[in-house]
Parts: sequence; C-alpha cells; structure tokens
Amino acid sequence: MCAPVVSTRPPETADVPPEFAAALAPPPPGPAVAFVLRLGQALHRHGTPAHRLEGLMLRVSERLGLEARFFSTPTSIFASFGPPEDLRTSLIRVEPGDMDLERLILLDMLADDVIQGRLTPAEGATRVEAILARPPRYGPALQLLCWMLAGASAALLFGGGWKEMGVAAFSSLAIGALDLLTRKQPTTARVLEPVAAVLSAAFAGIAAHFFGPLHGEVATLAGLIVLLPGLTLTIAVNEVATRNLISGTSRLTHAALIFLQLGFGAALGSRVATVLPPVPTPPLPTVLPPGAAVVALVVAGFAIAVLFRARPRDWGWIALAGAAAFMGARLGALLLGPQLGAFAGALLLGMGSNALARLRNRPAVTTVVPGLMLLVPGSVGFRSLASLLERDVVAGVDTAFSMLMVAVALAAGLLSANAIMPSRKVL
Repeated sequence: MCAPVVSTRPPETADVPPEFAAALAPPPPGPAVAFVLRLGQALHRHGTPAHRLEGLMLRVSERLGLEARFFSTPTSIFASFGPPEDLRTSLIRVEPGDMDLERLILLDMLADDVIQGRLTPAEGATRVEAILARPPRYGPALQLLCWMLAGASAALLFGGGWKEMGVAAFSSLAIGALDLLTRKQPTTARVLEPVAAVLSAAFAGIAAHFFGPLHGEVATLAGLIVLLPGLTLTIAVNEVATRNLISGTSRLTHAALIFLQLGFGAALGSRVATVLPPVPTPPLPTVLPPGAAVVALVVAGFAIAVLFRARPRDWGWIALAGAAAFMGARLGALLLGPQLGAFAGALLLGMGSNALARLRNRPAVTTVVPGLMLLVPGSVGFRSLASLLERDVVAGVDTAFSMLMVAVALAAGLLSANAIMPSRKVL
C-alpha cells in the first residue's frame, strides 16, 4: 500500500488563532528586497523626483512578486514589504547628490534586466554597487571648462555683451573650482551658494570699474547660472502637482533657502562697488542676434550635458531638445505671454522627450532635465530677491509671483505632455 501523503502546507487559518495567522505568512524574498532597496537608494542619490522614484520601485517590486509600499522624501526612503498586517519596514537615510544622467540610464537598464529575468535580484544588487563605484566620466578640467561655457552662454542669452560674457565666464570658473574643492567637505560645501554669490557680484563690480561700464546684474546672474535652484523649484511644483506633498514642500523650502542665500551673498558682494568710483550702466540690447542665440544654445546644451554627466552619445539629443524647448518658449512668449510661453516650451520638450524615449527605449529624463535648465525660472527668482533687497517691495513681490507662475506652467506642460504622449519608461 502506498504511504499516506503528508502535507507540508501550514494549516488553514480557520484552525489557527487569528493572532498567529500573520506569523505563518512567508517572509518576502531577501535578494529581491535587497535589490529594490539598493536600486531606490541609488536612484534617489542621483536626483530622481519622488513620484518617479516611487513609481519605478513599485513597478520593479510588482514584477518580482513583492507586495510593497514606498514613501520618498528629499532625504529619506520608507519601504514596507508584506501584507498590511505583517509589514517589514526599512528606513533609508539618503544624502541628495548631484544629477548623474549616465548612472540613471544604467540603473534603468539594470532594472529592466532583472525584471525580464536576464539577471537575478542578487546579481542586480551587486551591479547597483558596481554602477555607483564607477569613476566619473569627465575629469575636473572638462567640468571647469563647462562651468565657464555655461556662464558665458547664459550672459549672452540674458542680453549681455562681450564684457558680461567674459565676467560671467570668469566668475563661473571660480565658482566651479570652489565647488570641486569643497565637494568632499560637507561643512564647507553648505556655504557654497552665499560665497559664490559674493564672488560673482564682487567680480562684476570690479570689472565694471577697471574694464568700463557693463550691466552688473546680467554678469552676476549669469555667473551663478549653474547654482540657481530653478530646476529644484520646478521639480518641487511637479511633485506637489502629483500629490507628493511632503517631498514637494520640502523641495520648495530648499529652493527658497538657496534663493535667500544667493540674494544675501549678491547683496554683500555688490558692496564692493560702493568703495569704487561709480560708473554708468548702459542699456541692454533689445534684440539678440539670431546667430548668436543659436550658438549660445548649442554651447549651453553641451555644457549642461557634461555638468549633468550625460553620455557623449546623448549630447546631440540633449542639445536638440534644449534648443527646441527654448525656441518654443520664446515663440510662445511672443504670442501668448511669458507664463503660457513656458507652458508651450515644457509641453514641446516633454512630448519630444517621451517620443524619443519610446523610440530608443531609454528614460525620458535624459533630455527632459537638461532641457528644463534652459526654461527654469531661476533668473526670475534672483531678480525678485534683488528687488526686495533694494527695498522695492512691489517689484520684488510681482517678480516672485511671476517666478511661481512660470514654475507652475512648466510643471503643467510636463504633466500634459505625459498625458498626450506617455513614455514607456517610469524615469
């Protein structure tokens, strides 16, 4: 006779007291959980917004058979695995880092490999550490060159001339060198923004005295172009619009603090001009030569691509996306006004980036983030602070309101683009 079959399954919940039912549930797979947590931490470290980070972690968890819930803030990730009555929760403290487009692309490709079974979750977790350990693609010399090019291009796009371009390039070079020196020293890195604003304003005042009259505000603003938190402000508004209220509010507060630091530093640095003989301020040119604008856009796209650590194969797409967004915003501003112009530029940028992402099977963030750098309202916010520091309260409040409206228009344009032309990728 055959031996009776003995079941190894746990008894039915009807035969077990309710307080022990949750304890009989199998624990979530260790390697899968480890991969999801390490992937989320790596994505967070390189500037992924809360709504995209939570979406990608949830998608990976579902494909790996995990029941998971995630909550992201600018400095932490909460991750819970298992049913609601038996959660296993992890808290990851994350220090926000610099935007790194190449690593974001590699992490997205790694997530696809694990989801499609080409790699196991354990191998994926190891690959995450290998991606984070990769040396920087671009050395300090090229980064400093791109700081200079970004400052000079911004001065030209803001309506400055050769003197403003030279001063902005020199200021941006000094700020870039200071950033590289203080990057590994948290105590000094926290004062980078006010010190940079002091340097930029002081250089503009000194240059106006020794090299003839120039527009100091344009030179100061262009020298600080890389540090302006317009991108942070736009991401914050986007997070609030996608119901990530805590993360969005935190980013809004951070952007406001950076604006205040830059405004204080610029006011302090401008005091240098008071000890020197006054010089007249020439009017800005009303029309920018079309050829100069095109060259400035191409150069700015290259500089932003390097500063955001994009792959060389993506430089052309980034320059094309940035130029299309900028021209669309300018044309929209002429026809519809500055706020609707920003909406048109963001809509064009988002639709084009999503279409390109569908064709190349790569994250849309590759072109969206650099393109936004040419549309973000950082310069408007800086001018608002300058007006407030000069006790022109009405102009300052009006400019600040315009800055918020531009940020809202950009977020609305990106959300509309995702609805019209959705991307296959979460990032």
